[in-house]
Amino acid sequence: MIDYVKSAFRNLQRKRVRTSLTIFGIAIGVSSVIIVGNISRCGTTALSTELESLGLSGLTISASQDAGSVSLNETDLNIIKRCDQVEQATPILVESTEVTARKIRTKAILWGIDTKANQIISIHLLYGRMFNNEDIRDGANVCLVDEAFSKSTYFRSNIIGKTVTILCGGAEENYKVIGIIKTGSGLLQNIIGNYIPTFVYVPYTTVQKASGKDYFDQIAVKIKSGGNVDRIGQAIVDKLDRNKCSTGAFVSNNLAKQKDSLTNMLDIITLILTAVGSISLFVASLSIMTVMLVSVNERTREIGIKKAIGAKRSSIMLEFMFEAVLISFIGCIFGLAAGYLISYAGANYFGMALNIRGDAVLPVLAFSILSGTIFGIYPAYKASNMKPVDALRQE
Repeated sequence: MIDYVKSAFRNLQRKRVRTSLTIFGIAIGVSSVIIVGNISRCGTTALSTELESLGLSGLTISASQDAGSVSLNETDLNIIKRCDQVEQATPILVESTEVTARKIRTKAILWGIDTKANQIISIHLLYGRMFNNEDIRDGANVCLVDEAFSKSTYFRSNIIGKTVTILCGGAEENYKVIGIIKTGSGLLQNIIGNYIPTFVYVPYTTVQKASGKDYFDQIAVKIKSGGNVDRIGQAIVDKLDRNKCSTGAFVSNNLAKQKDSLTNMLDIITLILTAVGSISLFVASLSIMTVMLVSVNERTREIGIKKAIGAKRSSIMLEFMFEAVLISFIGCIFGLAAGYLISYAGANYFGMALNIRGDAVLPVLAFSILSGTIFGIYPAYKASNMKPVDALRQE
């Protein structure tokens, strides 16, 4: 075995440029597959974290579009809180708006929440405080803004005590910043921040007062551990319908299931892109057959001499097979190294974590060795089947 490997190394060094170009082609194919896989994995992880940070991992109750005049109110909120398996429930009002600070106007999503919202929606407080009962009772003009907004307007994270102007209910009013929050990884804002609006949180009673609403847009519900989200959501909807003497007036949304559907769709896209990247690896593997066939033609007399002095067909075949596999293996190693170096550089640039996974490396390595074996079979078979007399006649 060792002799075959040494012989393969010696033979490949005869035509270094040709061998290097073949290895380079295989390395490009392998690295493309690795990079596509890593981009998808990081993107899926980041998107999942971001969606969870927006509360998209629980249950929401809202009025159906066909509900007519039926809406959610304080009575409905109390009914939901008393339901079995419900750990916490909080009202939510959402409005697309604009926020102005230091004459910089920014598109924003205004969330009206209460004091318990951070127990359901993942709101990580960096500075300041959350809303208290007095803020909710008085409908105070106070707000929480995200760190990205602070940095874009005041060029620092902590802007506690500053005043921002928020358009709410068709009128602009001044709000005091009492807290700075960081939602999720902030990755989406970093990559496509110009297209994703900033998030601003105010007491839900403040939104109601400014917009004249006496109802909620939706109610976010936190289910106790181990509870069946779909079943509990349906039970809540049925109880609300009975209370309103209505049918189908309310709907429950399992946001965790929607998030899973989105990540599954991303997995399918990843599979397609990986398949496209694998085509380049397959094409590069074809070059192994070309190189080996050329090598067989160049070494015809050598093969004839070896067979004339007693070399077996299996020995000749294994010699060429080892050369093909060695080209593929070296190209795969270089491709893996290049793919992960580029992936790590990209991950560090966007502030993401990336780990080497065996379930991604081993299939690529196995495919490369297998392709080297498959595409080396015909040249090796052709070399081993040469008759010594015919081979020695070749010039």
